[in-house]
Amino acid sequence: MAASSLMTSMVLPSREVPSRAASAITAMPATARVAPSVRCSAAAARRRHVALRRPGTTLGPPRTSSAIALAGAGTEATIAPPPMPGLPTTGLKDLSCCVEAQQFNREMLEELFIIADAMEGVKPGSDESKMLAGYLMSTLFYEPSTRTRLSFEGAMGKLGGGILSTESAGEYSSAAKGETLEDTIRTVEGYSDIIVLRHFSAGAARRAANAVPDSPIINAGDGPGQHPTQALLDTYTIYKELGRLDNIKVGLVGDLANGRTVRSLATMLTAFDNVSFFFVAPDVVKMGDDIKAELDAQGVHWEESTDLLSVAAEVDVLYQTRIQKERFGDRLDDYAAAKGKYIIDTAVMDALPLKSIVMHPLPRLDEITTDVDADPRAAYFRQARNGLFIRMALLKVLLKV
Repeated sequence: MAASSLMTSMVLPSREVPSRAASAITAMPATARVAPSVRCSAAAARRRHVALRRPGTTLGPPRTSSAIALAGAGTEATIAPPPMPGLPTTGLKDLSCCVEAQQFNREMLEELFIIADAMEGVKPGSDESKMLAGYLMSTLFYEPSTRTRLSFEGAMGKLGGGILSTESAGEYSSAAKGETLEDTIRTVEGYSDIIVLRHFSAGAARRAANAVPDSPIINAGDGPGQHPTQALLDTYTIYKELGRLDNIKVGLVGDLANGRTVRSLATMLTAFDNVSFFFVAPDVVKMGDDIKAELDAQGVHWEESTDLLSVAAEVDVLYQTRIQKERFGDRLDDYAAAKGKYIIDTAVMDALPLKSIVMHPLPRLDEITTDVDADPRAAYFRQARNGLFIRMALLKVLLKV
């Protein structure tokens, strides 16, 4: 079955479902589809990403409208997880690596979300929990990580695969002896079936993918460049929380210049219709002109603001990021000027609509106060958990099982 026809099986969590999520939404017409290339080509991926954005097309039906209706008002529905899909039928079938958000069009995202929904139901000892038995994944991290590295390793483990892991690779790998990234990747390729790379240099994942064109590479963040799997889990979270990805207003707050998460998310959400962005950032870390130009080219509305309260009152998603001290180098005055300028606290939550959500890629410092955590609109820990299921789905897709 095509991805769009399967969307009715997708299920939201037990959080109260917004009534506006229950509207019927039509699938993208087959005439809008473009055959994807087999290789991990940035230009080709970007062309099909643009070609598949057609006015009037929308994501499939919300995942809980029928389930909640069957359960009755005020009743939590208990629904069996959807069956595990087979091999992909959209452009996912030709995906050979994951290095940037532009590789994914709407159809691919829809199908990946179906697989992620099924991954949530994988139980220890089940047939699905052994689907990657015999495969090895190397996690090669040149920068610190908690959620990304552990969620990838957890994803591989839950599907029965093996893990070769190195943290602080720049210090403890042969990079400390002067080995190039390309040579390291060519060597590690011989030990594993798939490589997850985090690096401090923008474009490092693309270099790695070019070095080993026959092996899957996953970009787990490349400096201030991109973080495509974070964008995948963020987009998936928005859909699970709101029940839609069309007709949404998104406020991006904090370090928008260095925040690879918000850059990748802005790119990925252009696959959907009538998405608007509000950028709220200190002057020294405003959203880059490259992302603004990309949104302009896609016909996506964006605007900048210095008033967090007014933006909070307008948006469906308020996405906060920390000010990344490690990106400032010796510009400590700039860091001091940016840190603490925009904080989500109870006053901001009072302005936020009741059916909106707050997201954060984590870790946080003081940019969201801890008293916000108890608010049901605080979705950031649910967001982190969704990363496990998205990465399980991505491993299945890239390893062609």
